[in-house]
Amino acid sequence: MADEDIILPKGDLMKGKRGVVMGVANHNSIAHAIAAQLAAQGAEMAFTYIEAMEKRVKPLGDALGVKHYVAADVGSDDSMEAAFKSIGEAFDGRIDFLVHAIAHAERDHMQGSFVENTTRAGFAHALDISAYSFVDAARRAAPMMGPGGSMITLTYLGSERVIPNYNVMGVAKAALEASTRYIARDLGPKGIRVNAISAGAIRTLSLAGISGGRSMIGRGRQWSPLREDTAPEGVAGCALWLLSDLGRSTTGEVIHVDAGFHIVGLPDEMEGGS
Repeated sequence: MADEDIILPKGDLMKGKRGVVMGVANHNSIAHAIAAQLAAQGAEMAFTYIEAMEKRVKPLGDALGVKHYVAADVGSDDSMEAAFKSIGEAFDGRIDFLVHAIAHAERDHMQGSFVENTTRAGFAHALDISAYSFVDAARRAAPMMGPGGSMITLTYLGSERVIPNYNVMGVAKAALEASTRYIARDLGPKGIRVNAISAGAIRTLSLAGISGGRSMIGRGRQWSPLREDTAPEGVAGCALWLLSDLGRSTTGEVIHVDAGFHIVGLPDEMEGGS
């Protein structure tokens, strides 16, 4: 999707707010769409990245006015400690929001039988990178936030229902959603809100890693009440609401942004059928 295809309302809802975006991988990343919307509303951001993605991430951030880039390996305590120390120094010890858009499972764990293909090491890896990383990031970001701070993470319907080949990632996303609620409970007294967005299938690197993942887009379009693909700008708009002051009083929620796909129990046999 080209820049001109994404409609990003401009304004000042995030003017004066500073925060961290974790998980931009390329132009099609949901995290990139969210960051673009935040930038359009005046936010100042730091991007975290893994070293292998640096050459992709920095040009995207530069185009959005991002001035702070921090290497962060969410699987390493030392790396995360150094990353959030750098973020604190860049923003004088204060941030207003955190966007967590990081998940990973081994490719051979996301095909075929969940029971037969899931190893102990693969299970631990998926939960560490996809769920614990949000707990860890939230713990490190919270001391830099005051009342009105907001955190979001990204999940998917495979946490609630069985999705072919999603397998161990579905279990990891279920853990992520439960973690979101517990983080919201702990940080609520500090005035910090914590929510998750359950986005529909979008053409991202993550989707490409699922065996048969591309077919999920077509089915989503065919079966969803809106009969359309999940729009990156729709997810970005939800993120803007949750991260801005408009999201006040909303915490611990999993918000579905999937053209209504999640409400369908049995799809129509054909367009307009009953």
